[in-house]
Amino acid sequence: MIKAILLIAVTVAYRLTPHPWNLVPMGAVSLYAGAKLPLRWAWLVPISALVISDMLIDFGFGGAFMASNRAAEYHVYSRIAVYGAFALTTLIGPLASRPKVGPALLPALSLAASGLLFLTSNFAVWAEGVMYPMNLAGLTACYVAAVPFFDKTIIADLIGTAVLFSLGALIQHVYTLATARRYTLADVATVKDVVRS
Repeated sequence: MIKAILLIAVTVAYRLTPHPWNLVPMGAVSLYAGAKLPLRWAWLVPISALVISDMLIDFGFGGAFMASNRAAEYHVYSRIAVYGAFALTTLIGPLASRPKVGPALLPALSLAASGLLFLTSNFAVWAEGVMYPMNLAGLTACYVAAVPFFDKTIIADLIGTAVLFSLGALIQHVYTLATARRYTLADVATVKDVVRS
């Protein structure tokens, strides 16, 4: 539970700080949550982080949460698609927690997370029928317009995946060593007590 709360808090804080457009490792957070938390509620980590930060961002700019109007930066359907993409990404997270994970698996999963977001969010933008005509040319134009932002999503997810999984492994290793050392010292103290009596 602490891990989930920390992930949410760090993600919200990052989204609220100034950063380049689309340079947010939400795919990495979703993958990590899916890999390290019980799958039945791992999806709540990215969804909670998005809802909390979106509410703060929306209210900070004088908008209403989940506002659906032509002036809204994110429309309801595209926002739901983004939330859905990250919730689905948690489902592929368990692949990263298998005992034998090859060196190419994490980058591949990170790219899959970025690709899923790109496909779903831009399809939803097109499907709203506000910015692009509802035909194949409009769909193509929507995806082409999103390409310049896609590299930042990929970079953020690749770096975020590397950091989260490396840091998580390091923390787990340190915790294991500390726990083993604590029990060893406790066992020594117990043996000394037994010897004295």
